[in-house]
Amino acid sequence: MTADVLQFLCRSDNFGLLLHDGASGATAAIDVPDAAPYLAALKQRGWTLTDILITHRHGDHIDGVPELRAQFPQAKLHIPAAEAERIEAVTGKAHAHLRDGDGVHVGTLMGSVIETPGHTLGHIAYHFAKEHLLFAGDTLFSLGCGRVFEGTMEQMWDSLCKLAALPPETRLWCGHEYTQANGRFALSADPDNADLQARMKDVDALRLQGAFTLPVTLKQELATNPFLRAGNVATFADLRERKNKA
Repeated sequence: MTADVLQFLCRSDNFGLLLHDGASGATAAIDVPDAAPYLAALKQRGWTLTDILITHRHGDHIDGVPELRAQFPQAKLHIPAAEAERIEAVTGKAHAHLRDGDGVHVGTLMGSVIETPGHTLGHIAYHFAKEHLLFAGDTLFSLGCGRVFEGTMEQMWDSLCKLAALPPETRLWCGHEYTQANGRFALSADPDNADLQARMKDVDALRLQGAFTLPVTLKQELATNPFLRAGNVATFADLRERKNKA
């Protein structure tokens, strides 16, 4: 496996993510909340940025793109087609407007685009099947899911079902370190889940050490994430509304 994922904190709780292809030297940023941590990480590793992959239009995922592109003008910007106008108003013109099923290359690594509307109408995720990597943005979180800001509950449920259907060994990377807070809600929704109880002990220990809780496999999420275990859109919508008020 030639893929290397570097994860670091960005802003207060955003994750910065760099995907590096050891075979070619290509490196992609997955969303850019703030350029400074990315520039520092790239310098530390001696990597050259070749691509920027954007999941959705929210400022805490694109605000750092202009500064990063200024330092790496050759880097190709890939964005969801459905949000292209609003993203390009901040970032400048993109190299590719992506739709469901489109391919994305990072050196020799081949990913595919999965449209996941709900959090925003044009949200997309990036799946690198051979490497078992999923970059889900703000659609699927560890032990949670994103708020339904623009889409419908049906759209978000369908999006989560798409991601849940990926191979269970797939490693999830998402946009925020929300696992501990999500886990507290998950325990209230599914208090008798022994797998969840055990996982939360691990999560609490990691956070006490200042360590990150990601990545996590979809197998773990399917066993412990109440939003993936809802079973139907009505139950999912009820859980999401309860989480909104928690």
